[in-house]
Parts: sequence; C-alpha cells; structure tokens
Amino acid sequence: MSGKFETRLAELGVSLPDAAAPAANYVPFVIVGNMVHVSGQLPAADGNMVLGKLGADLDVDAGAAAARRCAINLLAQVKAACGGDLDRLERVVKLVGFVNSTPDFGDQPKVVNGASDFMVEALGDTGRHARSAVSAAALPFGVAVEIEGLFQIRP
Repeated sequence: MSGKFETRLAELGVSLPDAAAPAANYVPFVIVGNMVHVSGQLPAADGNMVLGKLGADLDVDAGAAAARRCAINLLAQVKAACGGDLDRLERVVKLVGFVNSTPDFGDQPKVVNGASDFMVEALGDTGRHARSAVSAAALPFGVAVEIEGLFQIRP
C-alpha cells in the first residue's frame, strides 16, 4: 500500500527509482537523530544523465528539468533512509544546488527552482525548504546539476 506522498507522486506520474549507489568512497545518506543528510544526487533517469553547461549547452528550462530529476533522486534516497516508508518524511529542511554554468550565467536560482518547485508540488508544505543555488565550473560526469539535501524524518 502506498502512503500519501507516494500516492501524490503517482498522481504526478512519478515513480521513485531505486536509490542510487554511491560512485565513490561515501555513503548515499547519513542519519543523525531525526535528520537525514543526503549526498548530492545527479540528474539521472533510466540510465541517462542530463549533461551540459548552463549558458552554453542548455537553457534554463532544460536545467530546471535536470534539477527536477535530482529532486526525484533525493526522494528515492529519503525513502531508502526511511526503510521504504516515505511518509516518515516530516520536512524538507534545505536543498543545496550546484549548477554547471558558464561564468556569465546568473540564473542558477531559476535552474534550482526545478527541484524546489517539485518538492512543493509533490509534498505540499512538507516540501517547503531553505535553499542555496550556486554556480560550479564543472560537475561529475559533465552533468548539468547536482543537488544535496537535508530532511527531517520521524523515528
């Protein structure tokens, strides 16, 4: 049986993927008390990643779509951290978005809105969060966006 958050995701046409395994010497998430710190998630879906640099290869809409993919992958990690019960999620506390962008590109916040908007659309007030959106000269594998998050959960 699906909980309220997964029911809402299904209404949006979103099914969470299996949580991705780390690509290096780190863990995908760390639980400290009732806080889940999720490592940076990439814009991957069905074995494909959104690659490119904002301001050169991609426009804001493409970047926001990539950030949305990151948000879906963040929720997959939270679900794994919650033993499969996403309804243990109490609050998205903070997202930190890194945008692979040219030196003159200044719309990092508009790109990361793809993740922020998705969190609120999928989770309602639970998805409202603090946030940072910063430029990066390059990101792993040449991806467009990487987003990490901090989440509050029930025991």
